[in-house]
Amino acid sequence: MQAENTDTEMVVIGGSAGSLQVILEMIKNLKENLQFPIVLVLHRKAHSTNILQTLLQQFISAEVVEIDDKSEIENGKLYIVPADYHLLFENKKTMSLDSSEKMNYSRPSIDVTFRSAAEVFGENLVGILLSGANADGVEGLYYIKKNKGRVWIQDPETAEVNFMPKQAVEEIDYDRIIKPEDLANYINQL
Repeated sequence: MQAENTDTEMVVIGGSAGSLQVILEMIKNLKENLQFPIVLVLHRKAHSTNILQTLLQQFISAEVVEIDDKSEIENGKLYIVPADYHLLFENKKTMSLDSSEKMNYSRPSIDVTFRSAAEVFGENLVGILLSGANADGVEGLYYIKKNKGRVWIQDPETAEVNFMPKQAVEEIDYDRIIKPEDLANYINQL
C-alpha cells in the first residue's frame, strides 16, 4: 500500500454512539510524530466529566488536548472538542469554541466542525465519519468533498451503531470506506 499525498494539514474525525472503541483502537496504532493534528468531535453529554482526555492519553504518546477557546493548532497533537461546545477553525493556526444552538440535537456538532474545517483547510483536509445514531456529519462531509478534501467513512457493516455511516455512504461521494482495524494504518500513510 503506497502513501497518499503528503499535503495533509488536518484530520477531523466525527463519531457518536459506538465510536469510542474505534478511536481507542486507532490511537494505539498511530505512529509517533504525525506531521498534522487530529481533531476528535464526539457527541458527549453536556455536563460529562473530563475523563475522555485522561482515557485517551493512556493509549497514545502524542499529547491529548481538550480544546480551549482560541487554542492554537499544533502538528502531532490529538485534540478533543469539549462537551457542549461547537468547534470552529478561525484559520490554519487557531480554533475557537461556540455555544450557539445545537445542530442535529448535538453540541458539539460534527457538521459544524467539518464545515468550518473544510472552509479553512480545503484539499488538505481528511474528514472521517464513524459509528453513530443520527445523521450529524453527513452534511459536513459534503462540504469537505465540495472543498476538495478527502472523505473517509467507517464501513457501516463494522459500526456498532450504523445509522451515521450508512447515511453518509448513501449520500456522499466518498474516497474510502474503512474498517476500524485499518484506520490507523491509513492515517499513518498520510
